[in-house]
Amino acid sequence: MLYLLYEWLKDGDAGKWLNFLRYPTFRIIAGGVSSLLIGMLLGPRLIERLRIAQHGQSNVREDTPETHQKKKGTPTLGGGLILLGVFFGTLLFADLHSRVVWVALLMTAGYGFTGFLDDWLKLSKRNSKGLPGRFKLVLQTLFFLIAVFGIMCDWSGGAPRLLIETRITIPFIPTRRLNPDLGWLYVFFGWIVVVGTSNAVNLTDGLDGLAIAPTMIASLVFVVLCYAAGTTVAIADWETVNGVRQLVGVPVHEYLGIARVEGGAELAVFCASIVGAGISFLWFNAYPASVFMGDVGSLALGGALGTVAMLSKNEVVSAIIHGVFLAEILSVMIQVASFKLTGKRVFKMAPLHHHFEKAGMSETKIVVRFWIVSILLGGVALASLKLR
Repeated sequence: MLYLLYEWLKDGDAGKWLNFLRYPTFRIIAGGVSSLLIGMLLGPRLIERLRIAQHGQSNVREDTPETHQKKKGTPTLGGGLILLGVFFGTLLFADLHSRVVWVALLMTAGYGFTGFLDDWLKLSKRNSKGLPGRFKLVLQTLFFLIAVFGIMCDWSGGAPRLLIETRITIPFIPTRRLNPDLGWLYVFFGWIVVVGTSNAVNLTDGLDGLAIAPTMIASLVFVVLCYAAGTTVAIADWETVNGVRQLVGVPVHEYLGIARVEGGAELAVFCASIVGAGISFLWFNAYPASVFMGDVGSLALGGALGTVAMLSKNEVVSAIIHGVFLAEILSVMIQVASFKLTGKRVFKMAPLHHHFEKAGMSETKIVVRFWIVSILLGGVALASLKLR
């Protein structure tokens, strides 16, 4: 909204006082800081309200390790605090003319609503089952289709035309060498990325601080990737012109060999808001947690990360960025497949973090090591930029 105010006033005398808002770098930082501040300011009061409203109710699944049972009574739905920060920072500092910003916000809100239904059913029915998985999948698919065909599709010519690039980029390989076009099949591919990421983050949210830190790290990586793909800033590079080697200005995305993303800098504002909101939530969610994220937060954040991966053309490299989440969901799939086929379990318990718990590793050590792995994977993803 502040950016729209700047655009309205920029031609007048008042516009020069808001000139700093035209710089994406400022708005990226401001979005992150503002979401952090709103979370820190409202967090204690919101948590106290949740504690009173959920007094005496168990928010811990029965099929978790015994050590988790002592956490009964800790309020859930804390993901609402994260969403508040994300929307506050994004709406305040992003360019709301950008189509991709509204897609990201819609998907985050839609998946947050799905998670809220799940949490509300758990609380109202006083059990840990919540919304059946097939209904979750239906709602996730519905919001995905609304975003793609309602916002990222042009219907003016009669036949629909996707406004999102259907070519995919491969990490460590320049787009000019390998950039396969999936056509309309891309819709299905994007659905797998978004829904898969959402459910993977949901499965990871099983220990205090486990899901939120890798989410912040992934979002920080996407800040860099989105800004690089969307900025108009040029980098000096050597190029041979008429047989003469000279310095010329090359757009960042072209210099790095990645796809150009319209509105990429605005997606960076959105991602920075996730980082800020995540930091404020981690303040209250670090072990021992004062509040749980709940599905309202984990499904929404996973949906947001998957959507950003799709919109920023980092669908494939997101498998590296989201490596911790991928390992968690794969551990569940492997466990289920193994038990159905052979009657034996590969892991002591799934998802993967419960396996380490059963092996005797402390909760804090598991969480910190998962954070470290997330940082390493984020570094690998960023390295793929230069290695293209």
